[in-house]
Amino acid sequence: MDIGVILPSVAAQQREGLDLPAAARHAEELGLDSVWHGDHLATGMPSLDCAVALAAAAAATSRIRVGASVFIPAIRPLAWAAKQVASLQHVSAGRLILGIGSGGGEAQWAAAGVPYAERAARTDTALELLPSLLGGDEVELPDEEGRPRVTLAPAVPVPPLWIGNLAVRRAARYGDAWFPSLITPAELTAGATRLAELAARFRRPVPAITIGAAGALGDGPGLPDAAEMTTNLIRAYGKEPAQAELLPITGGATQIAGRFAEYESAGASHVVIGLAGDGWRRQCEVLAEARTSLS
Repeated sequence: MDIGVILPSVAAQQREGLDLPAAARHAEELGLDSVWHGDHLATGMPSLDCAVALAAAAAATSRIRVGASVFIPAIRPLAWAAKQVASLQHVSAGRLILGIGSGGGEAQWAAAGVPYAERAARTDTALELLPSLLGGDEVELPDEEGRPRVTLAPAVPVPPLWIGNLAVRRAARYGDAWFPSLITPAELTAGATRLAELAARFRRPVPAITIGAAGALGDGPGLPDAAEMTTNLIRAYGKEPAQAELLPITGGATQIAGRFAEYESAGASHVVIGLAGDGWRRQCEVLAEARTSLS
């Protein structure tokens, strides 16, 4: 099972004196498989541009995969989104994993000047056209004024497309992987069954499964406990209490490995975890120990 970690937030970087290149190198040196960054425009919280952050991580490393968790192509002009993706794939020497979603609150879409109601259709268009745009083909852009035809260069290999959130149908139709976040093993088992059914209907190979998780790893100072994390998940994501209490991943390496094994049994082949609380470096070390226990 591959294990990835979300790169530290701006607040964590400032609190711990840790920049993104150093964080990415630390994860790579520990033997983790991937580092990730979100894609947020205007949330009211400090955040970095996804493409810039991943470029910094890629430039500081040589092996570890760099991933968008998740990139929102539909909030941008499609040619610009494709250019960002192609540039990341180029500077990372083919190490990009492109998580794709259509989320974010209405305020972010308003800030970008894109109607919120169009996000699903624009996302499907992006998924249909991105492979050709990245491959250097001439492509007509149906969602842009005047339906321009564009050709982008340099052409790059299409990165793995991991479809985020609970968009199982979209993942079955377009994705190389389904990438739901904050999901229980039981929910993942049911989703995996549905994914296989839909992939057969679309006459496509069954996509792989990656899950996004939240955790506070080890026993260092400044870590929230499971109860506090549960409360935060209820407040931030509207999770039902009975579901939310099953989601936080806490404890030492053995306990964490056991939780990951539950997801592996449910069909996941990759876990991407965001770390809460203090000590991002130290938590990565616990995560790497758990990864070794899974091998």
